[in-house]
Amino acid sequence: MEPFEDVYDRYFRDVLQFAYSMCGDRYLAEEIAQETFFKALRQMSSFRGECSVKSWLFQIARNDYLSRCRKGKRLTSLEDATEPVQSESLEERLLDQESAMELHRRLHRLPEPYREVFSLRVFGELSFADIGDLFDKSDSWARVTFYRARCKLKEEST
Repeated sequence: MEPFEDVYDRYFRDVLQFAYSMCGDRYLAEEIAQETFFKALRQMSSFRGECSVKSWLFQIARNDYLSRCRKGKRLTSLEDATEPVQSESLEERLLDQESAMELHRRLHRLPEPYREVFSLRVFGELSFADIGDLFDKSDSWARVTFYRARCKLKEEST
């Protein structure tokens, strides 16, 4: 495995984006990303190389997030209260927020593993091979699951 500093520099942004796609909170995502690299540093000797380093880090981040959810440690964001006023009209911002919220509502109504596979592919920008590694499945399984998730989301929008 490459030196840890190189791993951190190469994958921190990806882990942060992945964490954000799961929780939707910038501050919580930063906390999860930092905790992921802390755990990875402590567990480097246990990395067996059966998957890519990126997939391994995503597994750590996913497990950390799920642990937080189980323990009820989801934090609320102050981001909305401190967000600066933007130059676009209020109507445009509301329409964009409404459509984004509707997509997230539909996404959260999807059963697992569709919801997570869709999030990993779209928000986490993972390859199908990496998604398959996360679930101990094939990349074909990830492709089919992603396709079915997209179909279910389209069905709900009509």
